[in-house]
Amino acid sequence: MSARPQHPFEVRHKDVWAIALPASIAFITEPMVGLVDITVVGRLGDAALLGGLVLGALVFDVLFSLAYFLRIGTAGLVAQSVGARDPRDGLLHVSRALILGLIIGIGMIILALPILWVSEALLAPQGGVAEALAGYFFVRIWSAPFSMINYCLLGWFYGRAAARTGMLLQLLLHGINIVSSVAFVYGLGWGVAGAAAGTLLGQVVAALAGIVILVRHFGGAGALLRAIAPGELRDGTAIARMFGLSRDLMIRSLALMGAYAGFAALGSRMGEVPLAANAVLLNLLMVIGFFLDGIAQAAEQLSGRAVGANWRPALERTYGLSMLWGLVISLGLGLVWLLAGPWLIGAMSTSVEVRAYALDYLPIASLCALTFMPAFVFDGILIGTTQNVVMRNGMVLSLGVFLAAALLLPPIWGNWGLWAAMHCWFLARGGIYWWALERNKATLFAPA
Repeated sequence: MSARPQHPFEVRHKDVWAIALPASIAFITEPMVGLVDITVVGRLGDAALLGGLVLGALVFDVLFSLAYFLRIGTAGLVAQSVGARDPRDGLLHVSRALILGLIIGIGMIILALPILWVSEALLAPQGGVAEALAGYFFVRIWSAPFSMINYCLLGWFYGRAAARTGMLLQLLLHGINIVSSVAFVYGLGWGVAGAAAGTLLGQVVAALAGIVILVRHFGGAGALLRAIAPGELRDGTAIARMFGLSRDLMIRSLALMGAYAGFAALGSRMGEVPLAANAVLLNLLMVIGFFLDGIAQAAEQLSGRAVGANWRPALERTYGLSMLWGLVISLGLGLVWLLAGPWLIGAMSTSVEVRAYALDYLPIASLCALTFMPAFVFDGILIGTTQNVVMRNGMVLSLGVFLAAALLLPPIWGNWGLWAAMHCWFLARGGIYWWALERNKATLFAPA
């Protein structure tokens, strides 16, 4: 490896939390939007409208998750630029991502009809639900370009460790979404389309605000354009790297969704009560995941900065502190989940059968708070160090472990076996990532 200058810096506990805390707050606000939309539409008293909303939100969750690489890929590349003391703060990376994001978002609008047809074929909505789904879909699809822009901008903010700005933009997005959804649904009587319009408005305002901040950071539109030399955005090597990163992260997202879909599908075969009880427990696990996402965000920025700075001690320190705080959070929230489980489950379900079934499996489910923690931290480190091939291969291999365990264990142990398969998946992900990272650490840094 050719020589590179070193830019030493120290990683402290407060550096981790300066990123992790605002990122966690931003992540936690996301489910609030869905909860408000469900409440607002649900209070209209039409089950078909509520069903259309739920299915519509699911369609966009899956559709937009396929482009989530725009955020995580941009964050890793920008963090490395910051570590290398690039005076343009990753401007080229975010500019290329924005161009790609706009192409993807506009492409989604152009392909709206085929996307809806495929969605309806897979979800099979009936009667009024199908009508409500279409009404929601054809409004929210216009948010696609703005959602892609927001992914790119959040990647840029978090890559520069401007987590507070990223948090404020997310709060702005979600706040406008919530207020406008209530106004459009109740005030204007737009029904399920009003909830979609609220989401669209929130995405538009957040995207415009983020672009203004980006432009002002570089001293205005003129200065920003002058900072990019002719032809730099068309650099073949950089574009190939971006597309390779995007491809691998998309495959990783598909494998991730495949594991959760497999868990739900196998649970549904056990009956309605096990399916509902597992969903309640899994949703509680996802709440802990929002807090761990903040730690992963800190690991992402600091490890990327360490690679860009060519300073291995910073990566080792990031690794240690992220694991330490990840363990503290997972232990603490796992105990809260275990001890407060009866109350939490009771608040989420009124079914006596579902409550009783979920309580039976609360101990093995709450243990997931510990077993899935390392994978979160390693995700952040691997994104920051742009080890996209490791992430892709590790996720695919661990998916294979999950599927094998999910096919072998439930016939023997029932739902205990299905939850054991989840533990196998989490531990396999963490183990594969640990092995690969230890093997590749030395290759990330060059002699000074």
